Amino acid sequence: MGLDKLKANPGTRKKRRRVGRGSGSGSGGTAGRGHKGQLSRSGVSIHPGFEGGQMPIQRRMPKRGFKNYCRKRVTVVHCKDLARFEESAVVDPEAMRAKGLIRRKTDWVKVLSDGEPAKNLTVRAQGFSRKAKEKIEAAGGKAEVIAQIRRTSKSTPAKED
Repeated sequence: MGLDKLKANPGTRKKRRRVGRGSGSGSGGTAGRGHKGQLSRSGVSIHPGFEGGQMPIQRRMPKRGFKNYCRKRVTVVHCKDLARFEESAVVDPEAMRAKGLIRRKTDWVKVLSDGEPAKNLTVRAQGFSRKAKEKIEAAGGKAEVIAQIRRTSKSTPAKED
């Protein structure tokens, strides 16, 4: 089969219909827009959801709930998860992300007391439960609270602590 034998599938190559070019063309006069009304006018732009002057459904429906744009995402890491790290390692959010304990860079990390940390580790996180801190220190490690990221609005510059 050569390139000279290739043919387009039937119906794929359609000629553009030229509307408004006289009554002999089959779509002259109103050019397929019908008579009168908003849609027959030039320059019409009706936004999605417009219901002809009736109150649109997105405005009729009751609004519920609240989305806090300043929320902080807290990821929980348990003491038993710290067994993935080597003896006397420094465990901070970057190291936890490398081991797959947390996903996002913006997450705050809180260490909870489920399980036992088998090794002596220096754990740095934004928060610790009281029991988790006791367990880490009982295993010979240190629990250090690191500075929390302060979020400010876009209009004001970020403040340094």
